[in-house]
Amino acid sequence: MIVAVALDLGTTSIKAGLLSADGELSGVVVRHAPPVEGAAGRYESDASAYAEAADAVLAECMAQTDTLPPLGLCSQRSSFLIWERASGHPVTPLISWQDDRGRASCDALREKEERIHALTGLPLTPYYLAPKLQILLGEYPEWRTHLASGVWMLGTLDSFLIWRWTSGKLHVTDVSMAARTLLLDIHGLQWSAELCELFGVDAAILPKILPSAGLKIQLDNGLCLQACVGDQSAALWHGIAPGRREAMVNLGTGGFVAAYCGQEKTLPPGYLQTLVCQDAQQQVHMACEGTLNSIAAALAVYPVESCAPEELAYDDIYCVAEPSGLGAPYFRRDIGLSFSESVDNLDEHRIALLLQEGIIFRIARIIEDFRHELGVDSVYLSGGLSNLPCLQQGIANLVPATYRLSHSEAGLIGAAQLASGVAAGGLRQAQRLEVNGSQVRLRQKFEGWKLWLDCLLESKLFVPGKE
Repeated sequence: MIVAVALDLGTTSIKAGLLSADGELSGVVVRHAPPVEGAAGRYESDASAYAEAADAVLAECMAQTDTLPPLGLCSQRSSFLIWERASGHPVTPLISWQDDRGRASCDALREKEERIHALTGLPLTPYYLAPKLQILLGEYPEWRTHLASGVWMLGTLDSFLIWRWTSGKLHVTDVSMAARTLLLDIHGLQWSAELCELFGVDAAILPKILPSAGLKIQLDNGLCLQACVGDQSAALWHGIAPGRREAMVNLGTGGFVAAYCGQEKTLPPGYLQTLVCQDAQQQVHMACEGTLNSIAAALAVYPVESCAPEELAYDDIYCVAEPSGLGAPYFRRDIGLSFSESVDNLDEHRIALLLQEGIIFRIARIIEDFRHELGVDSVYLSGGLSNLPCLQQGIANLVPATYRLSHSEAGLIGAAQLASGVAAGGLRQAQRLEVNGSQVRLRQKFEGWKLWLDCLLESKLFVPGKE
């Protein structure tokens, strides 16, 4: 029996699947997302092509069932666009979360960073909507008039699609997507007048904020949208449950390590306070999150599948494997893809191992913090890159915990769970990861890598905007 259909709006792919009552995912349809073009720090894709591809993926998936199950939607966070109300045509491309044009906005607000973090749980970086929007409105002042009058509309990817799917009746987003804009007060669950003023954004142009589940939004295609949530939130909802000493490691286009925590919990320095979702019972769920940036891009051109765990740590070269800069808890855009010494004379296989070590060590250090600060003793690995044996075994060898492999489509299943009313972690089917052997060399190298990274962080003079 099909209990929900889910649509995952990813950066590199768009997926849909059908969820059965016993937690099995079937009828999965995958299509490449329109390519994100990057130049001079601007990362954009074709918004119309993206919407059409999403429609096609959902329709192809639904053609496999005679029922109309509730729909769960999960979306890449922070990507947004502006479109015409009358025609629905995009005014801007889909501006990716990876886009860097908001850097000047962040530099100008640096003295307000502590206050912004207190309200949003996030650092002040160009990844989010508000800094990029401020720059756009500064470049094109007439856009403010178009947005204020309602001739143009603004929203994240979920807002745009819901608006299309309801013939322009609803301009909405959920709290988890709103929480990644730098404009939401995560404590009051409302657009913040203070933040809007700081970034020069009129709150009236922003979508209405809804809970993440229990939406009951009737769509033109006959489906009922019951859940809308950020993609990482959906993966978290599937993989782990609040109230348990569990963390999820998701390794995809980027990576994150997250564990549920109470809103009043004091987090380790530098980590994100993530609003996971507001469920159908109106309960708000929060998490502590560490992040890795663009790791899939770092690995993309190297033969990572041919690497074996026993090949790790055969030299003393250290690596940071995040091309777009270190994520939380560091948030250092001046430290991207880096090696402790030249790798010009190394073959691609050796470099592939070093890059995976860089990911392993970053993940392990976050898990160490979570063990110490949050009592985490069980870790679930998910995402496409979690299938790589080096990453699996490397992470599991470094920090004592119970490790399990979650479903590779955790985001799809999590969105479907929210749509069908299944509690967090209620459908997970995780396989225990057996640790093969003892990697003493890897542990020794991990300790050396931590010293190297700390020295790198201290030695590079970081002035915001002067990377």
